[in-house]
Amino acid sequence: MKARPPRVLIYSHDTYGLGHLRRCRVIAQALVAHRPDIAILLVAGSPVVGSFSFPPQVDFIRVPGVVKLGADNYAPSNPGLSIEDLTEIRSAVIKKTAEIFDPDIFLVDKEPLGMRGEVEASLRHLKTTGARLVLGLRDIMDEPSRLVEEWTRKDAFGALEEFYDDIWIYGLPEICDPLEGIGVSDRVREKAVFTGYLHRADEPSGALPDRIRIGERPFVLVTTGGGGDGTMLVDWVLRAYESDPAIGVRAKIVLGPFMEPGFQADFQRRAAKLDSVDVITFAASIEPLFERAEGVVAMGGYNTFCEILSFDKPAVVVPRRQPRLEQYIRASQAEELGLLTMLLDDRVDEASAMADAIRALPGQARPKSAAIPGILDGLKTICERADAYIAAGRTKRVDAYDWKRASLRPISKAGMA
Repeated sequence: MKARPPRVLIYSHDTYGLGHLRRCRVIAQALVAHRPDIAILLVAGSPVVGSFSFPPQVDFIRVPGVVKLGADNYAPSNPGLSIEDLTEIRSAVIKKTAEIFDPDIFLVDKEPLGMRGEVEASLRHLKTTGARLVLGLRDIMDEPSRLVEEWTRKDAFGALEEFYDDIWIYGLPEICDPLEGIGVSDRVREKAVFTGYLHRADEPSGALPDRIRIGERPFVLVTTGGGGDGTMLVDWVLRAYESDPAIGVRAKIVLGPFMEPGFQADFQRRAAKLDSVDVITFAASIEPLFERAEGVVAMGGYNTFCEILSFDKPAVVVPRRQPRLEQYIRASQAEELGLLTMLLDDRVDEASAMADAIRALPGQARPKSAAIPGILDGLKTICERADAYIAAGRTKRVDAYDWKRASLRPISKAGMA
């Protein structure tokens, strides 16, 4: 009987913005490009997952979505559901998918137990099948004291101990070690590997609206990621061009699909009055813009940082400092290493500060000049590890795992907040 192709199930923690979905997508694309025999199923809650293209070996299931109200506080996108009902539905869909798809590798993005503990049941089941259970973490989660409080409340430390075989950290310790200072055990430490950042490449099939006029040069790309928290940056850039028409380089602004429509409309109105500014709402394939830009003005999100590195673009990063310090930590460390320039929002009232930063971008040092070994090896490392897991085959662990002795307790109501 012919052996079944290897299967990978990926859980995308995408309760807000595009970052988690885009990170999982690029990993899926790399795995199928590396070994076309693999089958990948992505479980996501993002309302825009269908806007992205996927290779034939990759499919997705969209679970009902949520709206983020604050740090770790969510409400259903569908007002007819309670958050408890929504979580139960999502958890049941994920578990049934895991049972039927029966993956060889289960990759969980960011949250060790998923949103409100929704992947715990799937982890419990897949632990008994011999699937390789992998937690993928971005380079920076938050400042250690806040992460300890959050992960304690969510029972995440128990999940790291009891469920996961491996922890992939998508970065390098030169930028940050997300496990440092949070009290994880040596056993958990031994599971962790720094993969390097995830390389991005131009997607030739990625179409852009005609009005973005991608052939015009020079231009700087202004991107806010998902856009839900990007209004300050876009307003600052527009004020720079409104106050200083002689900046000398065009701006291509991508607002992001999650920016409030009222802000989108206002920014488009203001940009229409400026000869040197083009605006679009969303580009599912933003890579062509990165490829052709002279420089980048952006917030400090993980995916944008990977794109800055991958396309070797001089960048000015304005990091968000609420509700997490993640972007600030990344930007400050990257600036210290010579990878980019950071501009803090405490100067947001100074339009000239942004104008000067944009004007200086084309002459700014590029990231490759910092010469940091292995900085973009993430996808290569992931493919090598997936090969090793698949070659080793599964080991049934029903008898090896004593649930009664497991330190991980069922998720409490408090831990689901």
